[in-house]
Amino acid sequence: MKAVQFTEHGGTEVIEYGDFPDPEPERDEVLVDVKAGALNHLDVWTRRGLPGITLDMPHIPGSDGAGEVVDVGDDVTRFEPGDRVALSAGVSCGKCEFCRHGEHSMCVNYHIIGEHVRGVHSELAAVPEDNLLSVPEGVSWETAAAAPLVFQTAWRMLITRADVTSGERVLVLGASGGVGHAAVQIADYAGATVYATGSSEAKLEHARELGADHVIDYEAEDFASQIREMTGGRGVDVVVDHIGKATWQDSLRSLAKGGRIVTCGATTGGQPETDINRIFWNQLSVIGSTMASLGEADDVMELVWDGTFEPAIREVLPMSETARAHEMLENREGFGKVVVKPDSEL
Repeated sequence: MKAVQFTEHGGTEVIEYGDFPDPEPERDEVLVDVKAGALNHLDVWTRRGLPGITLDMPHIPGSDGAGEVVDVGDDVTRFEPGDRVALSAGVSCGKCEFCRHGEHSMCVNYHIIGEHVRGVHSELAAVPEDNLLSVPEGVSWETAAAAPLVFQTAWRMLITRADVTSGERVLVLGASGGVGHAAVQIADYAGATVYATGSSEAKLEHARELGADHVIDYEAEDFASQIREMTGGRGVDVVVDHIGKATWQDSLRSLAKGGRIVTCGATTGGQPETDINRIFWNQLSVIGSTMASLGEADDVMELVWDGTFEPAIREVLPMSETARAHEMLENREGFGKVVVKPDSEL
């Protein structure tokens, strides 16, 4: 088969698209004919190299993908050849204390397909049965590939971890990105008043279309001061911050008394200065969140399949141009997800 791959960490020049041995499914795995994949910033970090993670080289990236089942292992019961499926990339053991309580993304052995082990940006992929979602007829391969990682992540952040309720005020940073554009839609769905930041009028208009009630150009304005002005000095109840070091202090400044900041990542750095005095005096909550449980992924993806939520897709490229796809993410070109398809599918 053909696969996106790299044999060393580095810039986009390490990415290749070439021959790779066909995978053979284990007893609990499903062999998928991949019709489309999608990129996340996770793919960029994995390519650059993440501290503490040693990859089996050559590494195939890709934590989002969708396709058709072509074969199943002996122990597989949920799928059969011809079924349409999408990847849910978080792998849990199913046996530890957290898994037994349904908290799969807190598994002591948790890992992510495409980050810790080989991913699905290839013509074929062997995937554990538990990591596949059924995709209804009528849902495009591009939508099925682009939605799962960011929508399940944003759903757990807002609905489970931050427990957003109708009438609350929610600020979503980086609303044009993958997690950001999903979070805007989910916060709006929950009945919140949504504030969103972006870096251009086009991105801000897109946030409005997704459900944002108020938008802020963070390159032209101090978003924390703008939030205070827009809320009459009160602040918001929840901040969704996946930016990290560059925004952390202003995110805390944006919160009302008793507010919550929820984070799933730190694209600008994971060790920001933090104002502990503000946290205890205003009785703020700092909440971490990673991916989602199997049930949470099922719940949010049903809302994608029925059209309630829609992943924005900025570009569809052949897998042979994956290096260009990485550049688009690194340079913050456009908004939404970049989809890649096997060259044989184009």
